[in-house]
Amino acid sequence: MQVRQSPQDRILDAAMRVFRRHGFRRSSIEQAAEEAGLTRQALYHHFASKEALFRAGIERLYEQALAAEIAAAKAAEEAGASLSDILVAEIGARLGALFAALEASPHLDELFSEHLAHARDLYQAYSVRFGAEVASTIARVRRARKLELAGGVTVEELARCVEMAIHGTKSAYPSMQPVDAFLKQLETMLRMLIAGAMAPVAKKSPRKTGVRK
Repeated sequence: MQVRQSPQDRILDAAMRVFRRHGFRRSSIEQAAEEAGLTRQALYHHFASKEALFRAGIERLYEQALAAEIAAAKAAEEAGASLSDILVAEIGARLGALFAALEASPHLDELFSEHLAHARDLYQAYSVRFGAEVASTIARVRRARKLELAGGVTVEELARCVEMAIHGTKSAYPSMQPVDAFLKQLETMLRMLIAGAMAPVAKKSPRKTGVRK
């Protein structure tokens, strides 16, 4: 059964297509309204300006990415994956949702910069939520699997390092392009990071057996 979209969601879908096609600066309320099959006045009933429309689209995108991240982590945990595999799946799902919304846009650099100009507060708020979700996953898996972190490493610090690895990889791949290379390099960094953060597994000493005379 197909879920019926709300008017706001239909407008946001149309607006994101326009922003992806033309970039933020060259897009207009009129273009978004036409794409959604509405008059400009009808669109203004839902969103007061192009900036408000853009912010709403960004916020919805972040919510979709967060939901994808949570679902991916849950699925990987239920499949019995390792902590590295779970976190790679989780981060990959988050970024995959973001990539899908902006896929093939020739205006990625502009959209990234404009989203910081018009929605920096959303970027900061969701950065905290993404980091908290990673920390929650690490804590949950660590508890369930009885894993130990290396001396001095906390769950929160490891989660923060995971987020820093994402930002660090972004610096080597402007606009996170090409996507495949970016994700492959990020996966390598995450696996190395997580491996280094885990305490060595204690080896069991062989049991000594007494020799009867």
